[in-house]
Amino acid sequence: MLQEAIQQALKALFKLDLSQEAFLLQPTRKEFEGTHTLVTFTLAKACQQSPEAVATQLGTWLQKNTTLIESFHTVKGFLNLQLKDAIWLQQFHDIYHDPHFGCCKPNGQKIVVEYSSPNTNKPLHLGHLRNNFLGHAISNILQAVGYDVYKVNLVNDRGIHICKSMVAYQHWGNGETPQSSDLKGDHLVGKYYVLFDKAYKEQVTALIAGGTSSEEAAQQAPLLQEAQGLLVRWEAGDKSVRDLWHTMNAWVYAGFEVTYQQLGITFDKTYYESDTYHLGKQIVQEGLAEGVFYAKQDGSIWVDLTPEGLDNKLLLRTNGTSVYITQDLGTVALRHTDFQADKMVYVVGNEQDYHFKVLASIIHRLGLPYAAGIHHLSYGMVDLPSGKMKSREGTVVDADELIAEMIQTAEAHTHMLGKIEDFSAAEAQQLYRTLGLGALKYFLLRVDAQKRLLFDPQASIDFKGDTGTFIQYTYARIQSVLHKAQAQGLSYRDVPLSHDIALHPLARDLIVLLTACPEKLQEAANTYAPSVIAQYALDLAKGYNKLYATLPILTEANHAQQVLRLQLSDLLARTLQRILHLLGIDTPHRM
Repeated sequence: MLQEAIQQALKALFKLDLSQEAFLLQPTRKEFEGTHTLVTFTLAKACQQSPEAVATQLGTWLQKNTTLIESFHTVKGFLNLQLKDAIWLQQFHDIYHDPHFGCCKPNGQKIVVEYSSPNTNKPLHLGHLRNNFLGHAISNILQAVGYDVYKVNLVNDRGIHICKSMVAYQHWGNGETPQSSDLKGDHLVGKYYVLFDKAYKEQVTALIAGGTSSEEAAQQAPLLQEAQGLLVRWEAGDKSVRDLWHTMNAWVYAGFEVTYQQLGITFDKTYYESDTYHLGKQIVQEGLAEGVFYAKQDGSIWVDLTPEGLDNKLLLRTNGTSVYITQDLGTVALRHTDFQADKMVYVVGNEQDYHFKVLASIIHRLGLPYAAGIHHLSYGMVDLPSGKMKSREGTVVDADELIAEMIQTAEAHTHMLGKIEDFSAAEAQQLYRTLGLGALKYFLLRVDAQKRLLFDPQASIDFKGDTGTFIQYTYARIQSVLHKAQAQGLSYRDVPLSHDIALHPLARDLIVLLTACPEKLQEAANTYAPSVIAQYALDLAKGYNKLYATLPILTEANHAQQVLRLQLSDLLARTLQRILHLLGIDTPHRM
């Protein structure tokens, strides 16, 4: 509507017949009056006038020749436009009564999103939480804008890492099980990974003290030699090695499942690298036969990616065992067969940026049909005030422990506010879990994924400020308002909205925000950025709390204004609930 009017103005004033894509119309910055801003710098040359003159003439024409504009202000090359209240009221009426508002029709495209991707030598930790929350949220967002989304997990269940835990268990396990130790299976296996690293470092130190160089000591330590030997035997199918591997991995999977259930994380399919590395090795051999790869005299197979600005990359070791990139080649080929997807999104930390450049380059070299659809959703690491997490040293922030801590923190904060005296014990526990997990998820999703993040459990659960708890509290506050309206017999849902009332600026701001919902969802999907809608949810919550603190709702004497404010409350609550659901966050009806 406004874009069409601008097109007409440009044609009438400057004889320019431009498409809507030829000019930039954007939301007005908060410090200026208006709701839409037309940037005229790019139009000045074609109009043969200064940007400010173009803006002034366009504003004057739009106000005189259309029924859209209440006022306009020119700031250099920016034309700030304020639409008439009747326009906003009509838009609000339309979206309030549209049961499909913000929903998109299927676009016919398929996307595979890989996330979680744990190793079977340790439990999930804080870094995995950011990964899982990002993958789950972006899957929901992509689905909301029309994609057919397949959520997949790739479990790194083979390789030197699990062999290290296996060696340690062989030395010091003494038949220990999750049941006998009263430990979750993933915690038990992680314990032996830490024990391996400690003993390995002692061996390296002893070798260096005996005159061996540090490089040679790192390779010659007996425990590492044992682990490498186990890996060769594993790939050869040695029954005793495979039996121990199956047992320890089964412990880990049972532990992972408990954590996933707590987090509300699900997958449509789980892949295991032990099933895909064979296909990867086959692809490498085919690439070697076609001259895409090359073999060294020691029998190892490589690819030269220096023309792409990368290095020579090892694909198969001298002893024939595979490396990560080999397994990834097999996995991506298998997924293409399974889903025929248009895109494959990998949610993996930014320490693997180079790895995914290599993977994409190799797939292009091989001329495979899915080469153009590979996207690495790279994200920054999560730190604590105490520093970076290190799995081998046992200093990671365990996911299960953090979840428990967040729930306890939510309980402490809730008791401090003292507002749940009428809750049953079960209702209270559910509220603590909803708030604790909501705070954790929002804190890890609100920041741009590529940025490194310092996690502060206490700050994340504050009932004020940029937190999931604040947004959840706003939702509960709205539910309280609507519940009281119902108790007082105030009708609003099916009451026609008057288009003649004056909009308070706070009500107008909320309507403007609400109408932006489809664009925010699309922006988040296009940029693979859940942080976009996390910020949007916060803006909605802040806007509503300003209105709630400033304007009467239940006691408003003007019936038309009361209906509008109750309908605003209703739609805002529904929108908040939907957005938080996309982020994997539940909404409490009272707190």
